[in-house]
This record gives sequence, structure tokens and C-alpha cells, in this order.
Amino acid sequence: MPARSILFRGCAALALGVAVFATAAVAQQRDPAYAAARAAGTIGEKMDGYLGFVGNPSPDVKRVVDDLNIKRKAVYAQQAQAQHATVEEYAFTSGCLAIARTVPGEKYQAPDGSWQTRGSGAPQRDARCP
Repeated sequence: MPARSILFRGCAALALGVAVFATAAVAQQRDPAYAAARAAGTIGEKMDGYLGFVGNPSPDVKRVVDDLNIKRKAVYAQQAQAQHATVEEYAFTSGCLAIARTVPGEKYQAPDGSWQTRGSGAPQRDARCP
């Protein structure tokens, strides 16, 4: 994929990021199980743009995360179509941005697929990330 295309999709994903993370912020405020699981490192941001389970989530956390992932996919599909990109391309760029927005102590998926805990520095991100 040409660098210009990745950059364009990165900018488009930035706009999307506001919508997706606003949804996550609302979930965090409304559902203490989500906030606790994120803080405890039971869930984290994946490179594919979705939330993943680092450990064994409770049924409540699984329900909330599954619901958020369904909502993310719907937004990705809509935005990908508008940007003439695939859902996977759009989701990947959004995953890059989500990982960049993690805060120290939160879990994220590193380029090798392992789960890492964000430290005070920048997270490890895929070389294709914008």
C-alpha cells in the first residue's frame, strides 16, 4: 500500500477515532466492569482495531467488549466504504491509533502478537502504522 494511501487512511481514522473512543469512554463511564477490566489488564487494544481479552473476562466484561467490538466494526465498515478502503485496512489503522492512545498500565497487542503493558514511553507499534 503506498505511503500516501496509508497517511490518508490514517487521517481518516483519526476522525473515526473520536467516534470509536467516545463510544469506549461512554462504556467506561456506564459500566464499571469495563473500566475495572481495562485497569486490571484483563482487556486491551489489539492491532486489528478491536478490543481483546488478555485473561479470562467475567461474563459482564465479555458482553461489554463484544458489544463494543460490534459497534467498532459497524463504524469501520461505514467509514471504510466512504474512504474506498477495506474494513480490515480501516480497522488496522484504527488499531494503530488506539494503541497509540493507551495510557501507562493498559494492555495492548505488540506487532509480534504478544500482550504488552504500556509503560511511560511509546508503545510498540507495527511499522505500517501511520
